[in-house]
Formats: sequence, structure tokens, C-alpha cells
Amino acid sequence: MKPVTEQQQQFVEECGLYFEGIGLTRMAGRIIGWLLISDPPHQTQGDLVEVLQASKSSISVALKTLTTLYLVERFALPGDRQDYYRTAKDLWTRSFRARLHQLTELRQLGERGLELLKDEPEERRRRLAFMRDMNAFLEAEFPKLLDQWEAIKQAKGYDDL
Repeated sequence: MKPVTEQQQQFVEECGLYFEGIGLTRMAGRIIGWLLISDPPHQTQGDLVEVLQASKSSISVALKTLTTLYLVERFALPGDRQDYYRTAKDLWTRSFRARLHQLTELRQLGERGLELLKDEPEERRRRLAFMRDMNAFLEAEFPKLLDQWEAIKQAKGYDDL
């Protein structure tokens, strides 16, 4: 394996911080970061331990989380007894589609709040109406954007990623 450059290490750390900020562990984010730039694009658990300079147990726990969330795939190569890991196929589109339910839940929460305050003055209901309306808009428009992205993805030949 080639030595990891300082720029690569920095990218991996930035990924760790980003994914930690959205609810994963920093180690899970570091693994995603490395899998995005590694050559080859698939790595063993031992490779990850070495490159990320982390314990086998912390890598193992993070890989379990990432595979459970379908962000990383575990697979085997013919004739090789080791397991390999790579980013899941179409990770980003799948990730955004999975978040659509959050828009629905926030819209529904806004609706329940408005029902709770149905006899209150409009001024008091305004924040909830904004919440409901914004999430209803995003809930309707976001799938259309993802469908447009699918066409762009296909045109750019990203179908294998």
C-alpha cells in the first residue's frame, strides 16, 4: 500500500468531522473519506486499521454501523478469504432518498402543532405554518430533483458508482 499523503489525511479528517456533524461517529466518517479516495477503491479491515491508524475494534464497530446503514458494502473477491469494504453503490442518491421521510415527518409535526393551536391567533400559528409549508414544498420538489439527477447521472456514465 502506498503511503498516505498529508493532503489525503486532511481529506479523511474533514470527512470524519462532516459525518460526525450529521450523526455518525467520526471514525465512520473517516472510513467513508478513505474509501472515497483509496486505490484500490475497496479495502480490508486491516487496510483501514493501518491507514487510519485506529484500533481494530473501532474500525470494526464503525464498519458494522456503515454496513447496517447501507453506506458501505462488504464483499469478497473470488479465491480470497478476506472481506473487503467499499462505498455502497449510488451512496449519495440513496442517502438523500432515505432522508425524504424526515421532510414528511416535519410537515406532519407542523400539521399536528397547527391542530393543537387551531383556536389561537394567526400570529401564534405562523411559525408552525412556515414549518409545515416549507417541508411540504421540499417534500414535493425534492423527489423531482432526484429524478433529474438520475438523468444527469446516466448521461455522465455514473451508473456504476
